[in-house]
Amino acid sequence: MTATLVAHDLAGGHGHRILFEGLDLTVAPGDVVGVVGANGAGKSTLLRLLAGVDAPMSGTVSLAPADAFVGWLPQEHERVDGETVAEYIARRTGCAEATRRMDAAALALADPALAPEGVDPADAYSDALDRWLASGAADLDDRIPVVLADLGLPGGAEFAAEARMTALSGGQAARVGLAALLLSRFDIVFLDEPTNDLDLDGLDRLESFVRGLRGGVVLVSHDREFLARSVTRVLELDLAQNSHRIYGGGYDAYLEERAVVRRHLREKYDEFAEKKADLVARARTQREWSSQGVRNAMKKSPDNDKLQRKASMESSEKQAQKVRQMESRIARLDEVEEPRKEWRLEFTIGSAPRSSTVVSTLSGAVVRQGEFTLGPVTLQVDAGDRIGITGPNGAGKSSLLRTLLGRQAPTEGTASLGSSVQIGEIDQARSLLDGDAVLADAFEALVPEMSSADVRTLLAKFGLKADHVTRSAGGLSPGERTRAALALLQARGVNLLVLDEPTNHLDLPAIEQLEQALETYTGTLLLVTHDRRMLDAVQTNRRWIVEGGQVTER
Repeated sequence: MTATLVAHDLAGGHGHRILFEGLDLTVAPGDVVGVVGANGAGKSTLLRLLAGVDAPMSGTVSLAPADAFVGWLPQEHERVDGETVAEYIARRTGCAEATRRMDAAALALADPALAPEGVDPADAYSDALDRWLASGAADLDDRIPVVLADLGLPGGAEFAAEARMTALSGGQAARVGLAALLLSRFDIVFLDEPTNDLDLDGLDRLESFVRGLRGGVVLVSHDREFLARSVTRVLELDLAQNSHRIYGGGYDAYLEERAVVRRHLREKYDEFAEKKADLVARARTQREWSSQGVRNAMKKSPDNDKLQRKASMESSEKQAQKVRQMESRIARLDEVEEPRKEWRLEFTIGSAPRSSTVVSTLSGAVVRQGEFTLGPVTLQVDAGDRIGITGPNGAGKSSLLRTLLGRQAPTEGTASLGSSVQIGEIDQARSLLDGDAVLADAFEALVPEMSSADVRTLLAKFGLKADHVTRSAGGLSPGERTRAALALLQARGVNLLVLDEPTNHLDLPAIEQLEQALETYTGTLLLVTHDRRMLDAVQTNRRWIVEGGQVTER
């Protein structure tokens, strides 16, 4: 089935705060709409409204046909305690709900007393069966092992039926999430940050899946290369201007057109402001001339020279008339609102005194974790090295980092960390600022030399205001925790910077600002990322590829 979604005059927000309003959007079969904007602009809110998860503040969302099979995959993987891989996939694909509805309809068909009032059990069962078949639930159990194996996960039905989602690593969970998407059969799908935690192979598969869909897609992503390769239109939610705009022609075309639009808005305002300032200045001058003319006439004219006084007064009245005309011209100007500047995450990475010449070494190091083995690895990180690290999920990148940083002792071989090494880190799980402690307290504990006021001021510069700093660190969104971690990098001096998938959960302006901050950072850098544009933008002098427990350099 192909479906078309139409949103008309849509408004969404939280509480009394409106994030966007008057939004119109049509998503036809084959459309891939990328939603972009700063964190907090309402991207996830919009997806929830379009998917029917939440009700809009105003406006309507309609589907044609009305019974189209809609999929919504939120940003978080929502790993439920006790849920198996197969159960997770069934839930994410909508097959579990379709099965539940068909089972309920079958019971009502056998016992009409169980059917809702006014509902024909035969019709309800027929509709439920059609939806069950459309969801792909009939052969889902047969398809799951094949797709899991293709993604590099244990492919057997036993793994799918017994492995618990909560026991999987972040990379494994990401691949299972991708498997759920590949196994889905939605008529229209809404994807919130589907690229998070995916390796390069997973990104390629996701791009192929999105491009190959017959149905419409609306997605939120901060992966610029994925957007460039996938979307056909871009919907920008502009928080600074409190506006929204749809751009055609793909992501790169959007960047060019947005720059032109913003330049034109600035030029239009500058032209208006210059014209208004000129009219105001001329009116002020004429007003001064008029006042000065009256004063001069009173001084120079004898009291009995009525003709001279009359001429002077008439001249003054003419000046006053010109002033009124000028003021009328000012009032008739079409007011042009000044474009508001976007909030930008502007920061630098605090520097510490130089470390020892050799920052870290591994010699014949082997790390074993269950059935997985990393190594033997022999390598050396020197002061000033800027190393880009890539590799598939589960290849051993996190184990390599932990061993290099002295946080995990190798099972065999040796590992040593140099002297005076000051580590600054953003780990993949954003675990440094997590837990039940209030954000302000958790941050202060890590930088005891800073006062409470200075901590709050710094966090505010990273977009974390009063309503954030008083919440538990673990209660913040992943993007908010990432910004807090970046603030910590500015507050603490570091000479070894370790970034593990730093672009996950960051919005596009923040990613660009991070890249700029890395340009001026002079210490040692270990950068693990699957963001292809970041790998091109950030200068590195070495590249490590981790695959199958081995590290190669090129």
